[in-house]
Amino acid sequence: MRGLSRAVRLMAGTGVGTGIGGSGGSSMAGIGPGASVATAAGQKRPRPEPAPLIGTHDGTFHCDEALACFLLRLLPRYRDAEVVRTRDPQRLAQCDVVVDVGGEYDPERHRYDHHQRSFTESMRSLRPDKPWSTKLSSAGLVYCHFGSQILAALLGQPEDGPVVTALYDKLYENFVEEIDAIDNGIAQAEGEPRYALTTTLSARVGHLNPRWNDPDQDTEAGFRRAMELVGSEFLDRLDFYHRAWLPARALVEEAVRRRFEVDSSGQVLELPQGGCPWKEHLFQLEKELALPRPLQLVLFPDRGGQWRVQSVPTGPHTFQSRLPLPEAWRGLRDEALSQLCGVPGCVFVHASGFIGGNRSREGALEMARRALRHGGGTQSG
Repeated sequence: MRGLSRAVRLMAGTGVGTGIGGSGGSSMAGIGPGASVATAAGQKRPRPEPAPLIGTHDGTFHCDEALACFLLRLLPRYRDAEVVRTRDPQRLAQCDVVVDVGGEYDPERHRYDHHQRSFTESMRSLRPDKPWSTKLSSAGLVYCHFGSQILAALLGQPEDGPVVTALYDKLYENFVEEIDAIDNGIAQAEGEPRYALTTTLSARVGHLNPRWNDPDQDTEAGFRRAMELVGSEFLDRLDFYHRAWLPARALVEEAVRRRFEVDSSGQVLELPQGGCPWKEHLFQLEKELALPRPLQLVLFPDRGGQWRVQSVPTGPHTFQSRLPLPEAWRGLRDEALSQLCGVPGCVFVHASGFIGGNRSREGALEMARRALRHGGGTQSG
């Protein structure tokens, strides 16, 4: 994971400026690749080329261009790039890559704006092998074109290998797509939301802008903080998916293949330890293995040595359960619960019925079997 360590170090110097070349840019002016500089001994050595320039707009900043700039600086060619924040077309024309400003989407010239009326691109339109149809922001455009290269470099894995492919998809669906949607004003669902979401990454970046009534309206320091914030969260999420989420797939797949050893119904899954991120892997494996009937309940031990029985949700992003534990059990605890359901060692059942606990594996399994019978599942034993 050397690449991740380098990326963390990169965050310490975001290289944001308001003019071409920043404070040191004028010293580089007019120096071409072949120019040289004299040393004290009278020898000539090639002068370093000026750092690449990443252009984006100045003023109020948003999550998408902060992430786009951070991702670009993970690429070797832009590692030492300065971020130039301006709307001046002449300054932007001098930049090696421009994001979120300029009214152009032209990957051949590295122009990645999404605000122009003609822009309708999504991940699916640019990469037909991908399913996501959300309109891309500058973050999604950079990720679409460079994400695989970035992940391959950070992880030390082949760009077209299964690890990079799986994590590319996972990070888009569970990190970048949300930023694309929010920046483009796309609601998460139809209708009036039941409650406000105010702590998204995009919202937190927005709060780094100066308040309307602050005497100092300079946004440069805030944009640097925004790049650091989105960068740290992107790298943290990548690290989790690489080191925890991805290895969990093998564990879940083995549990799916052994499900009939747990219960003859084949609808109860047993995991050897708690905390394993199993839900998305389970949904994917059900499709890949074409299971004849869906799994309903999952058993796993908790850290205290007791056992849990949890209902499989109806989807990866919902609180609804395929088979919630019986309504009469919900909200009860300990002996009152054991007497009602007829299973010794009961600890609790959540008020919504999505999870319950027992002191032993055998007790948790019996709770699952009775829930199956109560809910009309396949006869188990």
